[in-house]
Amino acid sequence: MLTLQDLRLPVIAAPMAGGASTPELVAAVNAAGGLGFLAAGYRSAAALGEQIARTRRLTDRPFGVNLFVPAATDPVALAGLPGYRARLLPEAAALGVELPERIPPDDEDWAAKVEALLADPVPLVSYTFGLPDAAEAAALRAVGTAQLATVTSPAEARAAAALGMDALCVQGPESGGHRGTHRVAAEPGREPLAALLAAVRDCVPLPLVAAGGLGDGPAIAAALAAGAAAVQLGTAYLLADEAGTAPGHRAALTDPAFTDPAFTGTVLTRAFTGRVARGLRNAFTDRHAGQAPPAYPEVHHLTAPLRAAAARAGRTDSMHLWAGTAYRLARPGPAGEITERLWRAAR
Repeated sequence: MLTLQDLRLPVIAAPMAGGASTPELVAAVNAAGGLGFLAAGYRSAAALGEQIARTRRLTDRPFGVNLFVPAATDPVALAGLPGYRARLLPEAAALGVELPERIPPDDEDWAAKVEALLADPVPLVSYTFGLPDAAEAAALRAVGTAQLATVTSPAEARAAAALGMDALCVQGPESGGHRGTHRVAAEPGREPLAALLAAVRDCVPLPLVAAGGLGDGPAIAAALAAGAAAVQLGTAYLLADEAGTAPGHRAALTDPAFTDPAFTGTVLTRAFTGRVARGLRNAFTDRHAGQAPPAYPEVHHLTAPLRAAAARAGRTDSMHLWAGTAYRLARPGPAGEITERLWRAAR
């Protein structure tokens, strides 16, 4: 079974759902000695199977698959959807799109994905937004798959350890994209990664992966010195040649309007998906701050036509531009070179 000690470099490319993580990115990070991850979020089980097959053609080294754990949305939060939809209608009209009036249940094709990973195991599976049930965790363990849980608090860490996880990804508030809280409505803690890492280390005896705001060598070195067995980087790879980052997202990450030191940078928002996520501050996050109900994935599906239209039009003022606090340090280039450069700087 794969362990973090098996990595030549203790550097993990974070799973970035929505297209940024690709088999090519996984293979490139693997070739540099790190560990690449596929993102199963927002994909069907069949599409995930195709990504796994392509990854195996590109690399013979171990890789991981990340699963979004589904959860039922609180009825009170769902009751807030019509009001938020009404608020977004003028923007939808301006972009020439319609917003869904009804959003069917979405469980992320969970059962089919777990079944596929049992039939055709991968070396490592990680979980975001929660934990599998005990039977699912035991079944994956039985086929030789190591399991890693994303946690944002000591309480989540203890629950993951009790389930028999092999390692934990400790995700600090500096992370780009969704904060992986185990409850949709939970307001994530603001405790910096270093303090959160220490708190989790004190309560569970598992190997820890540090994630959040680690954009350069000194930050990586500090996380490893603080007791992390490895680091997980997402934003650092968004500009990689092999990443599937949307063109508008790439452009924003290097646009002086977003990178100027005077710009306030990133914000935490529920406006795009209903879950707390960190991205570049733009007009959309400003207009709808504090307005979206904590309904996930319902808000995600509600705003999907808006976000897609904004991306097609290059409207970075209305796109979701996930990025961690260290986004100004991201650099373009081959992912293997990015990995090696960061590791040299860390050493």
